[in-house]
Amino acid sequence: MPEHALFEFLDLAGIFVFAISGAAAARERDLDLFGIVALAFVTACGGGIVRDLCLGALPPVGLADWRYLACATLGALATLGAYGWVRRLRYPVLLFDAVGMAMFAVAGTQKALGLGRNAETAVLLGMMTAVGGGILRDMLLSRVAVVLEREIYASAALLGSLLVVVGDHFHWGPAGTTWPGLLACFGLRYLSLRYGWNMPRFGRREAGSGA
Repeated sequence: MPEHALFEFLDLAGIFVFAISGAAAARERDLDLFGIVALAFVTACGGGIVRDLCLGALPPVGLADWRYLACATLGALATLGAYGWVRRLRYPVLLFDAVGMAMFAVAGTQKALGLGRNAETAVLLGMMTAVGGGILRDMLLSRVAVVLEREIYASAALLGSLLVVVGDHFHWGPAGTTWPGLLACFGLRYLSLRYGWNMPRFGRREAGSGA
């Protein structure tokens, strides 16, 4: 598969699975059909829109390409149609979120590199692509964004983006710059959910504790 086609596939696949994540979260909050589709689109395309604005790639592809809206809508409708199956998963929102995050971290980093940005910018924008939609989703649902809590989230996206940059630097080819980042990002996120791995958290001292 040519590199450009692989990039487009990852981007659209990420849109679809992130839309499932957003639609499942909206369905859990009993939003209406418009609210579910809207939240699915924001979750799926929000990070990519922010990325493109930072890159000066205007208009953002999430708004200019009809396929992005179509994939987001399809993901939302698929979630509604198979919600009973999705609900039986232990972590429906988090699982699809992890898949989409891995795809977006890789695709966002590859796009930044393809436009000639340096490694540091590519890593940061890859991570922004991966976590931006989830942040917007959680803000609209009036809950603390996952990326700001102790769960391993943004750090997994950071790892995936870093591996893409390393593969590009050493000229590993399309597969070598795609699959290591995908598997590492998803694997770290999934294992953190499976085994309860968390980042250090510094909460308030309990009342009555010593100084």
